[in-house]
Amino acid sequence: MKYYLSLLLICFCLTIQSQDLKFSTQDLVINNFIDGTLLTPNDGEKPNLAIIIAGSGPTDRNGNQNFMQNNSLKKLAESLTNKGIATFRYDKRIVKQIRKNKVDPNMKFDDFVTDAISVIDYFKEKDAYSKIYIVGHSQGSLIGMLAAKDRADGFVSLAGAGQSIDEVITEQIAAMDPSLIDATKKAFESLKQGKTTTDYPQPLAPVFRADVQPFIMNWMQYNPQEVIKSLDIPVLIINGTKDLQVSVDEAQLLKKASEASEIKIIDKMNHVLFIIEGDQLVNSKSYNESSRKISEELITTISSFILK
Repeated sequence: MKYYLSLLLICFCLTIQSQDLKFSTQDLVINNFIDGTLLTPNDGEKPNLAIIIAGSGPTDRNGNQNFMQNNSLKKLAESLTNKGIATFRYDKRIVKQIRKNKVDPNMKFDDFVTDAISVIDYFKEKDAYSKIYIVGHSQGSLIGMLAAKDRADGFVSLAGAGQSIDEVITEQIAAMDPSLIDATKKAFESLKQGKTTTDYPQPLAPVFRADVQPFIMNWMQYNPQEVIKSLDIPVLIINGTKDLQVSVDEAQLLKKASEASEIKIIDKMNHVLFIIEGDQLVNSKSYNESSRKISEELITTISSFILK
């Protein structure tokens, strides 16, 4: 009798779970560089699609890297799809290369833009969506706005920088060690002229390693304020007050450049989209705490923007 009761309870739980699931999941291969996951609402209508672009580093479709597992982008995608918005999120090309142990040493920032354009074109050809929106997180904000121009129906900058990457890095270094400001500016000046450099102090080696300089050189040619100003589509800019990497000031710079855009500053939201009640240590530790929920206000803000 106990056995049958347990079996009944299991079946009941499975039924409840299937009823709660409001979307279907499909893993897709876009091309040789890009694999991702498409979530589609179950209501059968022609939905809007949000393409989610991850931030810097070897970030996968879920928002994770080695030693940093928070599933922030997976939670964002699932939450938006539960609101009736189809979502596609993908691994950055470097993730696939690392898994195959074949990292391209000549990879450029523009390669990430090319990948984003390929994803947009792939779904536009399907003609299965009412509108296509780009949601770019962190570095993905600049990638997304470059790819969205003349292709997408709307753009969301999520924790995106308002300055070129050389200015962002210079400010970060100034905050950590003001004595390195002049050396940092000198190194970046060389890169602006298209010249690699070895003239920098050892503490700056992680930024100006020889193999990183061509990538930075390519990245720093883009000014996010100029790019976002050129977008002739609805734009939403979002930042959190507890973002340790991208300050609210960066969002304000983007807003100033894009006068018609909407802006939302979410109180206590950090860079990985969690609401942080504690101090900086709690904030930092949350980057590796996948049990946390992402901001409900964030989901409401993005879904309202896409569905209006």
